[in-house]
Amino acid sequence: MVALAIWAATGFYLVDQSERGVVLRFGKFQEIVTPGLQWNPPLIDDVRMVNVTRVRSLTQTQSMLTQDENIVSVEMSAQYQVADPRSYVLNVRNSELSLENALDSALRHVVGGTDMIEILTSGREILGSSVSSRLQSYLDDYGTGILLQTLNVESTAPPDAVVDAFDDVIRAREDRQRTINQGIAYANAIIPEAQGQAQRLVEQGQGYRESVVAEAEGQVNRFNALLGQYEQNPSIMRERLYLDALSEVFANTSKVMVDVSESSPLMVLPLDRLSGAATSGASSQAGNDDELDPRVLERMRSSQSSSNSNSNSSNSGIRREGR
Repeated sequence: MVALAIWAATGFYLVDQSERGVVLRFGKFQEIVTPGLQWNPPLIDDVRMVNVTRVRSLTQTQSMLTQDENIVSVEMSAQYQVADPRSYVLNVRNSELSLENALDSALRHVVGGTDMIEILTSGREILGSSVSSRLQSYLDDYGTGILLQTLNVESTAPPDAVVDAFDDVIRAREDRQRTINQGIAYANAIIPEAQGQAQRLVEQGQGYRESVVAEAEGQVNRFNALLGQYEQNPSIMRERLYLDALSEVFANTSKVMVDVSESSPLMVLPLDRLSGAATSGASSQAGNDDELDPRVLERMRSSQSSSNSNSNSSNSGIRREGR
């Protein structure tokens, strides 16, 4: 009885909250026990504890051949958990070794179908997602009971012998992309401005066309109105049109032409200088003489001398008559 009691007492065990117990009876799967105090017959049942909450990590670095027949070194890290304790315990003998082999196979398959430049530059994200999906499918086919959480591409590098040349290529590609971005930014700044200028020129042309058309229509209407009046009084309208034309021509000139007799020469008066001299207060006679045109001064002097001679002759006649 004592031996039986000791045997029964050794069958009690405690399952932690983060664990699950896989019970094997005579080597055959029996059940999965949950957290808490459990009992199984010793020497009959074998209980294997599996942590199902801990995130495990695996890092692997491999050198492999790319699609364009270049060698590239890729370092990847995988984080995974145990999703199925039964499969994790029974289906694979060494789960980590199986994961390493599956990761190596998936990585070589994806890298072998990708060019080296894409792996070293913009294709790293695509490489990680492709390897992750393929690796999970391998793990499910093997029945490992492992659930892949994340897969990160830690680094991708060319062989050490040509690393400097590849760095130059990467810098050249970055310069090319930066130049393209600068060109796009310049185009985005110039094109709207050019479009605005073009629109403004179009609007100015439309405005000019409308103003010219309106002015032409107004002239036509005015001509039609004058035509009716001209047909009624031709001579009066002819003289009016002549005077209007002269007024329009001489409106922008500073000189005035005065009609004189046919025998007298044409006299031109600089009214702008005369008006300027009058507003200044007629400071001196010499100054006024300098501001007048010499021909006008000569004509004014000759007129004054002739008038003086006429007045002297008349005075002498009066004196003779008085005598």
